[in-house]
Amino acid sequence: MYFHAGQDFVLNTRDVLGVFDLDTAGASRRTEEYFHKAEAEGAVVDLCAPGTLPKSFILTDFPDETVYLSPLSPTALKKRTDKVEW
Repeated sequence: MYFHAGQDFVLNTRDVLGVFDLDTAGASRRTEEYFHKAEAEGAVVDLCAPGTLPKSFILTDFPDETVYLSPLSPTALKKRTDKVEW
C-alpha cells in the first residue's frame, strides 16, 4: 500500500525502514554523519516546499537506501500509515 509523505509524493509502505523525528534523531553525531554520507551519494530527497523546514525523515530501501525529508511530523506520517489497510 502507499501513503502520502509530503509534496504530492507517495511511498510504498513495504519500502519504508523507519520514520524518524529530526528534532531528536538529528541531534545525534552518527545521524549527522549518515546524512552527510547520504547527501554525498545523492540519496537524499527533499519533499519540503521552498522555505519549509523538514520535521522528519523517512528511510527506505528502495531504490537502495534513500532518505526522504518530509515536512510532516512523524506522528502525522504514522497516522497516514495506520489508515492503510494491511
